[in-house]
Amino acid sequence: MIEENKQKLNDLNVFPVPDGDTGTNMSLTLNAASKALENRNDADVGTIADAAAMALLRGARGNSGVILSLLFRGIAKTLKGSADVGGIQFANALMAGTDAAYRAVMKPTEGTILTVSKVAAGAAQMKAETTDNCFEIIIAAYEAGKTALSETTKQNPVLARAGVVDAGGAGWVMVLSTMMRVLRGDPTTAPASGAASAQYAPAQTAPASAQAIFSADEITFAYCTEFIVDRKGSREPMELRAYLEGIGDCVVVVDDEEIIKVHVHTNDPGLAIQEALTFGSLDRVKIENMRLQHTEVMGLPGMPEESMTFPEVTQLSSPAEPAEEPQVPVGFVAVVSGEGLCNVFRDLGVHRLVEGGQTMNPSTMDILEAIETVPSDVVFVLPNNKNIIMAAQQAIPLTEKTLYVLPTVSIPQGITAMLTYDPELLPEENRAAMEAAFAATHTAQLTYAARDSNFDGQIIREGDYLSLLDGKMVDVSHTEERAVERLVGSVGNLPELAYITIFYGEGVTEERADAVRASLARVCPNAELTVLYGGQPIYYYIISAE
Repeated sequence: MIEENKQKLNDLNVFPVPDGDTGTNMSLTLNAASKALENRNDADVGTIADAAAMALLRGARGNSGVILSLLFRGIAKTLKGSADVGGIQFANALMAGTDAAYRAVMKPTEGTILTVSKVAAGAAQMKAETTDNCFEIIIAAYEAGKTALSETTKQNPVLARAGVVDAGGAGWVMVLSTMMRVLRGDPTTAPASGAASAQYAPAQTAPASAQAIFSADEITFAYCTEFIVDRKGSREPMELRAYLEGIGDCVVVVDDEEIIKVHVHTNDPGLAIQEALTFGSLDRVKIENMRLQHTEVMGLPGMPEESMTFPEVTQLSSPAEPAEEPQVPVGFVAVVSGEGLCNVFRDLGVHRLVEGGQTMNPSTMDILEAIETVPSDVVFVLPNNKNIIMAAQQAIPLTEKTLYVLPTVSIPQGITAMLTYDPELLPEENRAAMEAAFAATHTAQLTYAARDSNFDGQIIREGDYLSLLDGKMVDVSHTEERAVERLVGSVGNLPELAYITIFYGEGVTEERADAVRASLARVCPNAELTVLYGGQPIYYYIISAE
């Protein structure tokens, strides 16, 4: 039902939580569980509930998706070890889910999905005092939830201002409705759109999109940040929760046996990620600019370039590929971000691209999924970042394919490796040749400081320009002109350069890139210079010099 009505839920979604749209997030979260269960043949309800809960937690999207996963997680814990379930146990399971959700949210807000689930679970437990009939208990939960949903407009000032009910609460009522209809034997498809609108919309007339009531300037914390931390360290997850509360809001930290699922709104996602890395390795990192989302939903002009303080990251996954491809002797997977750079790697013969790079490292599973879809039994992987090499190497024992992970630490090294590949050579020969070639490739980069810091005794302020050569900082500047000058000078000091390629990033104009080219031409008069659009985030320029 949520899949069919996700846009209606999206339209109910209001500031200050416009992080990816409630309907879309709840739908994607539930689809993760559906996919995990489609090939299972378990007979006992406890095992099924546990598998669904874990899939929901790993696939949870947005604040609403995480809370939805928590509701099912509490249900699964109550049903653990049960072959079947009666009404009383299910009522207790609903309440356990609500308790789990409340515990995970740092500052629970009434008039939300939390309120709706609590009222519904309470009604279920009250009904269970007189019957153990699961169907009757779910009806009681559904009817109470529907009433509670209608009250959310009065309970939450934000909803009252927009004149709508809570989107997450409406989604949970849809879940209860689906449970009820499944037990009754009705089709599981959603009711007609008119019926759905009447059932979940408020009595008063609301705007076509609730976000129209609010301005993007009212969003205090701009970046919706989500990730999973692999629980292998000894630190307590609540320490991470306390830290995140200090740098943002809408904090949800779910502590499971194997992972920690995190959701936070913050103005500095880098700080959240850096702290999380002290707890364990990261997976499924997602960062979205909510101010930009709000602007796009309203159909307004985009925000000025200078207001962007951190790149927007949408997902870490391979682009869709053709269903059938002819087998090839050797296949290639590259980790890359930016439309122009993606096109470069495709033109060089890379079969699968995994979106990622600095601050948005893909997981081993992201890389493995790309490897498995390459139409070859021999695959080369180009991580193109020192922080991704180890994750790529973990895929070697997980695949039956012959896998070569080339330790490329930058985009220019990955490009050099592909240019060096010779189809006439054996894979091992190519590996040696490619590694030798990219080892001689220099990488210069211009980026910015995401936060205040002190590096090698040098004070760095947030927003300063950072000039890097082969991963080492060569200058900190307050202006782009000064930063470019120092970066060009560091490249000019490299010996015997024959080829220089400048990849300019998102937000950089071609004119600015041409000015960098002209500066490099003055200090490297014998080098062949090329300027290409890379479209990469974070780095204004990535320069390959060899």
